[in-house]
Amino acid sequence: MANATPKPSASPPLLRVQELSKYFVLSVPWLSRVFGRLSPPILRAVDGVSFEIQRGQTFALVGESGCGKSTVARVIVGLYHPTAGDIYFQGKSLEDPSVKASPESHTRMQMIFQDPYASLDPRWRVRDIIAEPIRAFHLARNRAEMGERVSELLLQVGLSASDGEKYPHEFSGGQRQRISIARALSSNPDFLVCDEPTSALDVSVQAQILNLMKELQRRLGLTYLFISHNLAVVNHISDHVGVMYLGRLCEVAPKRTLFNQPQHPYTRLLLDTIPDLDLSGRRRQPVTGEVPNPIEPPSGCAFHPRCPSVGDRCRAEKPLPKPSKDSIVACHAVEECRL
Repeated sequence: MANATPKPSASPPLLRVQELSKYFVLSVPWLSRVFGRLSPPILRAVDGVSFEIQRGQTFALVGESGCGKSTVARVIVGLYHPTAGDIYFQGKSLEDPSVKASPESHTRMQMIFQDPYASLDPRWRVRDIIAEPIRAFHLARNRAEMGERVSELLLQVGLSASDGEKYPHEFSGGQRQRISIARALSSNPDFLVCDEPTSALDVSVQAQILNLMKELQRRLGLTYLFISHNLAVVNHISDHVGVMYLGRLCEVAPKRTLFNQPQHPYTRLLLDTIPDLDLSGRRRQPVTGEVPNPIEPPSGCAFHPRCPSVGDRCRAEKPLPKPSKDSIVACHAVEECRL
């Protein structure tokens, strides 16, 4: 399996990720290191991922737990330093020293985390939580202007201005996620990285938060990188989808193409996990087997131990991303028309 790069667009992308990799060096017990002379194992959490996101659109990354989705998100926003590759935002490399030193590079990109309670300081009032980016980046001239901005943000996400006097524990899970969204919007960003922002919420609350995010995107012209393992959520909010497996992208396609004409065997197996509400009676094939050890990944295509269409070439050679209809797929079976 290999990375995939979407087809070039007429307009330049807001974000372009090129051959991004993130490796973690794991620790070895002292005795094994001294007497066994074992070198530290390397975990390839992200291994050569490439994609583009157009301004005003939502690009979703999906895959099983441990495939590297959240690591990609954290590298993009700067929480992790990339091992290799480049990230271009508005045409400028985020590794450029002049871009790193610019305050604007930190205000135009924000992140919404998975757990809305763990990401909020329980000792701070909501008004102080939302105002922190405004204060840190000097986006208000005085306290009165800051207070007006906080009240405006609370109203924008469906809360009242008086909620700013409360603490996070006084809100429900959905309300806390609204506070997290308001905090992310406080620096007037163009781009939001959403790391499974609805996975900790009830289904009905999930729909409310997703509809809020779509409305904010339409009104403010926001661009999203949406991380999720829930394909129903991805189908609701995304424009393009990238499917990850063991640190690599195996398929990138427009949402409609991916859900109606999936190419990669892994994508097909993932889509078979969605409940058939239409009762079509179509035969489904469940995802079997376990995700391989990422420290010692399989040779060739990483998905071949679980693939129903595996061939000898799959076991020996990593597939390269190639166009297939409207998708870009890294699969020998698709290339050889064996599916």
